Formats: sequence, structure tokens, C-alpha cells
Amino acid sequence: MNSTQEKLKDQLEKALVAAFGADVTGVDPILVPASNPKFGDYQANVALSLSKKKGLQPRAIASAIVDKLDVSEICEPPEIAGPGFINLKLKTAYLEVQLNAIQADPRLGVPAAKRPKREIVDFSSPNIAKEMHVGHLRSTIIGDSIARILEFQGHDVLRLNHVGDWGTQFGMLIAYLREVYPDALTTANALDIGDLVSFYRKAKQRFDTDEAFQETARQEVVRLQAGAEDTLHAWKLLCEQSRQEFQIIYDLLDVQVIERGESFYNPLLSGVVEDLEKSGLLVENQGAKCVFLEGFTNREGEPLPLIVQKSDGGYNYATTDLASLRYRIQQDKAKRIIYVTDAGQGNHFAQFFQVARKAAWIPDDVELVHVPFGLVLGEDGKKFKTRSGDTVRLRDLLDEAIARTHADLKARLQQEERQETEEFINEVARIVGISAVKYADLSQNRTSNYIFSYDKMLDLKGNTAPYMLYAYARIQGISRKGDINFQELGNNAVLLQHETELALAKYLLQLDEVISIVEQDLLPNRLCEYLYELSKKFNQFYDRNQGVQVLDAEEPQRTSRLVLCDLTARTLKLGLSLLGIQVLERM
Repeated sequence: MNSTQEKLKDQLEKALVAAFGADVTGVDPILVPASNPKFGDYQANVALSLSKKKGLQPRAIASAIVDKLDVSEICEPPEIAGPGFINLKLKTAYLEVQLNAIQADPRLGVPAAKRPKREIVDFSSPNIAKEMHVGHLRSTIIGDSIARILEFQGHDVLRLNHVGDWGTQFGMLIAYLREVYPDALTTANALDIGDLVSFYRKAKQRFDTDEAFQETARQEVVRLQAGAEDTLHAWKLLCEQSRQEFQIIYDLLDVQVIERGESFYNPLLSGVVEDLEKSGLLVENQGAKCVFLEGFTNREGEPLPLIVQKSDGGYNYATTDLASLRYRIQQDKAKRIIYVTDAGQGNHFAQFFQVARKAAWIPDDVELVHVPFGLVLGEDGKKFKTRSGDTVRLRDLLDEAIARTHADLKARLQQEERQETEEFINEVARIVGISAVKYADLSQNRTSNYIFSYDKMLDLKGNTAPYMLYAYARIQGISRKGDINFQELGNNAVLLQHETELALAKYLLQLDEVISIVEQDLLPNRLCEYLYELSKKFNQFYDRNQGVQVLDAEEPQRTSRLVLCDLTARTLKLGLSLLGIQVLERM
């Protein structure tokens, strides 16, 4: 099922060619949703852009297009407004047919991708032996939502967690592990580091103050890189301990991701350097092997190099990223590779992307995308920290959201004199609390910073997850109250008569357009905006003061309105699931 906008665009393109000949083939009709409902539903602005090229007034161009335009099955007769806008208003009969069609479609009229492809989403990426903190929140939530949307569209998505599980810090950690947990290196299941952050800090403190320990740590790095069995065992223990902690967070957030850490690409690093050398891109600079970049300069204005092998023979993040990029193209056969990281890494991605292009490692049919995001700020407008100034642990942040939701729910139940089981309260608190955190993040344009506020994100009113979940639960309440099985409602039952029904119907039919846009621009906030507006339009439709009734309406209006309720609930459930948000039948 093509979207309404796609159908109209197709007809406008045909009308353009019919009116002005083959030289306008492929010209964009510039079709957009109307800014004001009184002008219609869509507006084509191509007449203004063609005016200079054709040497005609925009209204004359618009008139010529309209004369050749056949949209009679979809729209009322087109109208020309202002300097040459073509306004299009959808027919009620067309809307009814479309809604009746999607009622039986589990995808609600959203077509799968015409050309599915292998896509990689690289997200989350915490460091081993360090706890996940608020800085990992956005990458994890945004990356998961993007992966869900691409999967829904039918793409073959590989979700990768590029964890920091290699490097010189592991010498320090392994040396400290030998001192404080020697049994762990010889006895199965003897390791219980407990607080990983505390363990890391103690190891770092020891490293910073003890020269003998520093040398021991350096030797452990050499042993690790050489593959010494006992050192590798210690490294694996540290990684496994971290994985267990990470998995608690991923389970809480309902996030699936495959770990493929920096260590995975270790055997490939020397090949990266060799191939760059063969291509003539490598330059030795102060003992290091570098590739000089275009458009990047240091403070002195000199060309900035990207170091791929340090003067001591070691490698760095850029080398690993180049190796991983080649592997993803050559072995994973990815056609689009999406990196979800903070905006501060923008230069790094631009640099190693440039090196890969210079080396001709990126085929023409492969797209590289850096998906940047801003910071999470406290209510003081500064970087989100604890009162003591520490970075906020992600587990603590999520637990706090659930605890606050639990307290709010118990207070509301007491006020409403409702009795619910502790199991019900705990489940609602968990789902609403986690959903509120996710939605508060995803509803922001990811490129901007945003202020983290529990009070705002847990508000039952406004653009929040609780508002959306309440709209869904309200519809399920209609089902329970009227003993309605939505699945048994008749086909071809939609009859649109009221103004609020028409507004809701038009919005329901925009889901495919919204998902198509998000699939391309990777901005989940567009889907959030759509779901929020849909919830508002449903509430306006449902509001009895607007003259619209559901359960006590006469037939055939009753069944028609129930179908609209069901389509709204299913759209909310589908849209929220693509954001990684679970719905509730009752709240």
C-alpha cells in the first residue's frame, strides 16, 4: 500500500510532464502537508520553483499542472492559492476506504522496504571494568530504536556493541586482580569484584602512586598482547564480570545487542597499516605512521594527521575503527553502517571515514552514517551529575525513575480508592518508569542537549510516555467496559462524519510516511511527535464535549468509532514498540 503522499506525488509528476514536456521529468513537485487545515491536507509548491525556468507566472504554471492533474479518486478538486500553491484536500470516501483496508493489516498499511539490505547499527559501547553511566543512556536508547525501525522495515539488521575491551588499562587491572583476587586465576567462580567502579579506581590509584606496580602493569600488557594464558584468563574474567553488569541494564531497558569488542579486530590491525602503506597514504611523522587529512588542521594551521600506528608500534582507536569498518564491509556485507555516539566524536568519524575513502575501501553502494547526539543535562543546565559531582550511574538513574513512578502510582490509587495487587503496582511502575526515561530522550531532537527531569518525564499530561500509555490504556478500558472484542469488528465499517473523526483518520494514515522519513534521517523524535499528536487527536475525538460518543452511539456510528479506537490503539502500540516502549492494558 503506497502512502497517500506518494500517490499524490506520483500524479503530480505525471501532470508536470503532461503540461511541460519531458524536460521536467524527475522534477520534485515539492509536496508537503498543509501548514493549516483550512487550506486542505497537502500543498504542492513546485510552481514557484519552476517560474524562472519556464518564464511564466507561478499561478499560470500551477493552472497548467492542475489542468493535467488526475487525483479525483483521492482528493476534492485541487485549488490554487496565493502566488501559485496547489492545495489538495482528501476525500472522505477515500479516507474511509484506506482505513477499512489497513484494519485487516498487521502492519497498518506500512509497506516493507522495497529493497531490503544489510544494515549495521553500532551503539551503546561501554568500557569493560567500568559501569554504564548516564553518558551511555542516549547511545543505547537511540541505537535500539533505530535498529527496531529498520528491522520493522524488513532490513537485515546487525546490532553491534563495540565495547572497549582492550588497551593499556587492562595491564593495570590484571596486575591489581592478581594482588587482590589471586584465587580467581586458579579457581572457577571465585571472582566477585562487586563494585566495578570501585575496583577500577583502586587499581588506578595504585598505578598512579606505585612505580613498581606501574612496571608490573606494563609487563601484563605485553603478556596480554602476546597471548599469555594466565593473563588472558584474567582478562576474560574481567570482561565476563562486566558483561553480567551490562546485561542487567540491557534487560531492564529491553535492549538486544551483540557484543563485538575492540579485541575482536586485534588480528586485523597490522593488515590495516600494511594496506595503507601499499596505497601510498602513510607518512611517518615523529616515528608514528599517519595519514594526513584534508580539511583538518592543528592550532598552528598545519595539516592534521590521523595516527594509525604509534611510535612505539602500538595501535589506537582509529586503527581499530578502520579495521572494524573493513570487516563490516567485507565480511558482514553491510550496505549501511550507522554509528550512534555523542556529537563530540564527530571529528573522529569524519577523519577515519576520510581515510577509508582515500584508501578506496568503501564501495559506491555502501553508506557510512554518524548519528550524533547531544548531552544529558541536569536541571541546572550543566552536565548531569550526582550531588557529590560524580557521573550518574545508569542503573541508579533507572531505579530512581521506577521508584518515583511506584510512589506516584500508590498515591494515585489511594486518591482514587482503588485496590491493586503489589504485583500490578510493581509491573506498572517498571514499565512506566523505564518508558518515561526512554521517551524523554527519544522525543528530543537527538542533535540537541536536553535537561533530564523526572517530574516532566513522569507527567500524565504533555508530550510524555505516561500520556501516550494512558491514551492506549483508555482505549482498552472502552473494550472492557463494553465487552468489545476489537478483532471481531466488521470490515468496511468506517464511516467518517464528525470533524474530530476526520482529523483522527487523516493522522492515522500518516504512519507510513513518518516511518519512511525516520528510516532515512534516523531522527526518532519525528515518530514521537507523530504519536503525541495522534494521542491528542484521539482524546479530542473521544471527548464527549466535542459531541462524539463511542459506546452509547447508534449503529453504524458505534462500530465505526470502535474501529477508529482500535486503529488508534494499534498504531500507538506499534509506534511505541519501535521506540522500545511497552504498552499497558491498565494503568
